[in-house]
Amino acid sequence: MQIVVAENLSKTYQSGSVSVPALNNVSFAITSGSIVSFIGPSGSGKTTLLNLIGCLDRATSGRLEIAGTDTAKLDRKGGARFRGNTIGFIFQDFNMVPILTVYENVEYPLLMVRAAPAAERKKLVLELLDAVGMLDQKDKFPDQISGGQKQRAAIARALVTRPKIVLADEPTANLDHTTAHKVLSLLKKIRDDHGTTFIFSTHDPKIVDEAEVIYTLEDGALAGSREQKGVEHA
Repeated sequence: MQIVVAENLSKTYQSGSVSVPALNNVSFAITSGSIVSFIGPSGSGKTTLLNLIGCLDRATSGRLEIAGTDTAKLDRKGGARFRGNTIGFIFQDFNMVPILTVYENVEYPLLMVRAAPAAERKKLVLELLDAVGMLDQKDKFPDQISGGQKQRAAIARALVTRPKIVLADEPTANLDHTTAHKVLSLLKKIRDDHGTTFIFSTHDPKIVDEAEVIYTLEDGALAGSREQKGVEHA
């Protein structure tokens, strides 16, 4: 099953009277439950593409279907609701709310997109914190934990709504090698256990090595794609 389908996707930004193309006629399809990396130099369009897939921005032209939904037909409110129920985000800078505890940061998306009972929220949040090895840190604030621990909390937050797709923009950029390896192993286990689709934008060869499909972007265009040999798709 194809969970993301892009056809001739383009995005142009206006800077005064100047048009700045960020993506140019990009087409691809991503299979549900796969691990995919978009690679390329800075300015190649990786982050723009993730923003389109995440329904944080709208394409200038072309077609983008996410989980069977044509994103061009979503208005602002519908887009926010669809995003909250379908897509999780892991940010490069963790993006944690400093005045909330680890537990509250992970719970936050449930309060925003669902009217789940408190007992149900608590059960899910504690299960995810345990899964990422952060249960003993749940009452600490972001400035009291390490970068690796923040990333683990961010992963739990991205998964708390049980999204079909998780988007990650340079998710290991602020992590040391050992922590990055643990994070990647955790993401693979989550994919294997729940069928979650992971889409990365990255320069990190460790992530590229774990991807099953790699797309290369150059100057806003798709320059190539390849399946990663030796990486099995569950």
